[in-house]
Amino acid sequence: MSGLRMDDSLLKKPHVKPARIWREAPERGEGWVKCDLCHRRCYIAPGKYGACGVRKNIGGRLYTLVYGLLTAMNLDPIEKKPLLHFNPGSVVLSISTAGCNFYCQFCQNFEISQSRLEKGLYGFFREPEDIVLTALKHGADGMTYTYNEPTIFFELLQDTARIAKKYGLFNTMVTNGYITPEAVDELEGLMDAATVDFKGGGDPEFYRKIMFVPDPEPIFESMLAMKEKGWWIEVTNLVVPQIGDKPEYVRKLARWVVENLGPETPFHLLRFHPDYKLRHLPHTPVKTLENLAKIAMEEGLKHVYIGNVWGHPLEDTYCPRCGYKVVDREGFAIVDWRLTSDNRCPKCGYKLNIKGRYKPRSFHLPVPVF
Repeated sequence: MSGLRMDDSLLKKPHVKPARIWREAPERGEGWVKCDLCHRRCYIAPGKYGACGVRKNIGGRLYTLVYGLLTAMNLDPIEKKPLLHFNPGSVVLSISTAGCNFYCQFCQNFEISQSRLEKGLYGFFREPEDIVLTALKHGADGMTYTYNEPTIFFELLQDTARIAKKYGLFNTMVTNGYITPEAVDELEGLMDAATVDFKGGGDPEFYRKIMFVPDPEPIFESMLAMKEKGWWIEVTNLVVPQIGDKPEYVRKLARWVVENLGPETPFHLLRFHPDYKLRHLPHTPVKTLENLAKIAMEEGLKHVYIGNVWGHPLEDTYCPRCGYKVVDREGFAIVDWRLTSDNRCPKCGYKLNIKGRYKPRSFHLPVPVF
């Protein structure tokens, strides 16, 4: 079958829709387009794909190939994102598609994130309305766009988020931060919170060699755009031993967060576990995480967490003024909530930087939903 006939067949699929945030690029040649959805800003020739592998130039127009084509749909605790200071205890319906704009050699979701068109699309099709109704049916408080990079399924995200808002649900995303400010603008009034995931402290060499990302610097531009639009932001940093654990980059990242997002921005240092193409590396030593946490605190961060080390004292939340433990956690579960109804420390009255009120869960998560 010729490429043209294959594309004609592809356009008939329900998961293939016109893309958003792109333009024609005649400066590159006839039929070329430029995608401005993520900071790669791909120029795409006719018949070719963007770096994400799920956006294709068909006849001089850009299309998304994963609209509603879900690879996962799960009920999750919001703490899994991790969002520890946003609507704590709430339940979110998490969805994902195939594809990603990063090529992380350590990705724990590589089966979906590193899927490219050459290996074939897969998933189960759901319309945005059906997704939101599923969330409501199972008692979710909000939506989370996650597992793979949600920027690359922007059209599905935007339409689902709009419907979710109509039904009173909040929207959050777990992102590598490479979304452009233009795309952030398009989500104004729809997106409520984001976990922005750094790796290796934002070390440019680590991003180039291990993730095949040219430059992490645009992530900071995007976080400022998120802040301007009123998004709640929590920052994570995956600490990869031996190659992505340099203290100077964690210090630099922590300092930027303090100066630009505020000292009470939650900052999570995540333990690496061997996966995908980096299975030869060990788990991150807990001592390394503790040393980096100390550095982040020295830079002025008030809420520094260690993730993926269940039972560690830095899973918990402490009052920045008096040091009293106000939230006791184990993994994704809140064991004891000691804050007042308006999120104040019961010992000294300090109001903590937490959005929303604690909502106790009556069942265990996560739960797959299909």
